[in-house]
Amino acid sequence: MSEENKHKMNQSFRDSIATVTQKGDRIWIYPKKPRGKFYNARILFSSVLLLLLYGLPFVKVNGNPLILLNILDRKIILFGAPFGPHDFHLFVIAMILIIISIFLFTVVYGRIFCGWLCPQTVFMEMVYRKIEYLIEGDAYKQRALSKMKWNGEKIFKKSFKHGIFFAIAFVTSNIFLSYIIGIDELSKIIQAPVSEHLTGFTAILIFSTVFYYVFAFFREQACLMVCPYGRLQGVMLDEDSVVISYDHVRGEPRGVSKKENSTLGDCVDCNQCVQVCPTGIDIRNGTQLECVNCTACIDACDEVMDKVDKPRGLIRYASLNEIEKGVRSLLTSRSIGYTVVLIILFGILTILMSVRGNFELSIFRTPGMMYQQYDSLHVSNLYDFVLINKTFDTIPARLELDGIDGEIKVIGSNLIAEPHGTIEAKFLVIIKDSDIKELNTPISIVVKTNGKNIDEIKTSFLGRIEKFRKKKK
Repeated sequence: MSEENKHKMNQSFRDSIATVTQKGDRIWIYPKKPRGKFYNARILFSSVLLLLLYGLPFVKVNGNPLILLNILDRKIILFGAPFGPHDFHLFVIAMILIIISIFLFTVVYGRIFCGWLCPQTVFMEMVYRKIEYLIEGDAYKQRALSKMKWNGEKIFKKSFKHGIFFAIAFVTSNIFLSYIIGIDELSKIIQAPVSEHLTGFTAILIFSTVFYYVFAFFREQACLMVCPYGRLQGVMLDEDSVVISYDHVRGEPRGVSKKENSTLGDCVDCNQCVQVCPTGIDIRNGTQLECVNCTACIDACDEVMDKVDKPRGLIRYASLNEIEKGVRSLLTSRSIGYTVVLIILFGILTILMSVRGNFELSIFRTPGMMYQQYDSLHVSNLYDFVLINKTFDTIPARLELDGIDGEIKVIGSNLIAEPHGTIEAKFLVIIKDSDIKELNTPISIVVKTNGKNIDEIKTSFLGRIEKFRKKKK
């Protein structure tokens, strides 16, 4: 067989995925329970993530939730800071920042997000899979149970497992809902009769069922068929990207030999890396679409290497260039480019956040309007007033002149800004004609709420043109 045909045959695995037959039937994956230092680290890290997920809705700052994402009512709080529709530009920059961060980490460290941070992986491997191991046992016991005819043991274990699965899905759905409406509102709904919230309860049941189906049945197919991120990695990875890799230089050719001068590599072809893989792939074939970088194969291989008295790291975090040339280079042109863009966007977002206040105010003389003769002694100017309230408090505003005698008369508005609301009003500034000494008199208008100054706007007051023409004559 020619080298070209061998290469084509070795690459044939890329024509299909490991969880589907040529006829399109599902191949159910029964991964062996992993163990090792990476798995222990992931347990610890995932525990922190789950604790944050289930605990943050109960944390409050100044009586408001720490995080609230009520998009429908335009009520968003991130780490105690309120945001509204007027902060949409900040949201866009933050989303771009997150996406570029994921791209950067993918270029440098592959799909590390999928293995350590993705909710799909965290829930599947650290919640649902653990319950499955606890009830049904390790992989070989799960296979035996699935092949077993329906009897008392199988009915009990399957019913018990899926009952817990749905309960977790239902609780998690309510936790997600608390991020939208707040934990206090959720508590009221829970305590009220179902008949009062039938639509919401139905929606929660539907969401819980979808959540349950994904982790009880759909499983790894969400990563392989639905999530676009796995396909994006094909255009983001290069020879310097650090991914979970099999050291083919050290491992090939595979086999077991007791001879000291054997030409075989370190891989003993035990297949343990395949048995623990939650997506059913053979990492020894190279980087693949299905690999979520969960590190299970690293732990399995390291354990075998310890038993055969060979160095660990046959499967490890490494780049192709590191394996073939012994060179690890994280600073590539792409990683530098992403980093520069990331720093620029982070700087812009930091600046915008630092100058962001609780209010946005603008006062300006109404365009196209001259002075008005208010009465025989007074002259008035018409002004536009806009106040954007970025807080969740109702803000009553009051306008006062500073440094000059006069009166402010608001036209048709009570100047009360609702939470995340906007006041748009017009008002007259009335000043004695005798107090106006120039055509454009600088004035200051102080905006107060509850007796406190929230801003001071400097503008100008237009006097009677005829008066100053006479002075010139």
